[in-house]
Amino acid sequence: MATKVTRIKARDDAPKAKEESEEITRKVSVKAKNSESKKSKAETKTKAKAVKKAEKQAEKKEKKVGYFRGAVRELRQVRWPNRKETWKMTLSVIVYVVILAVIIMLLDALLQFIFTKILGGN
Repeated sequence: MATKVTRIKARDDAPKAKEESEEITRKVSVKAKNSESKKSKAETKTKAKAVKKAEKQAEKKEKKVGYFRGAVRELRQVRWPNRKETWKMTLSVIVYVVILAVIIMLLDALLQFIFTKILGGN
């Protein structure tokens, strides 16, 4: 919020001196407002720097934990399936593998048939 500051030349007139003193007080108040806004900006910058510094320190601490400690921590968070869920997932994988194997064998047989007809094989 910048206000335009006008400068008045000094003269011997008394009424002008009063206007000059008012103008000087306006200039001082504008400078004070500007300095306050600069201070608040500086404070926010220092706060932001402090936050970044704290984040970096947290990252360093996390790196210091070590690979194996981190792996153990992650393994503790895993929800392991029970026996019934394990069998369901195993059977579903086997069924999908069999279905895909059949599809691939059919495509192979089809392509082999097409190429033998095109190339004139037995």
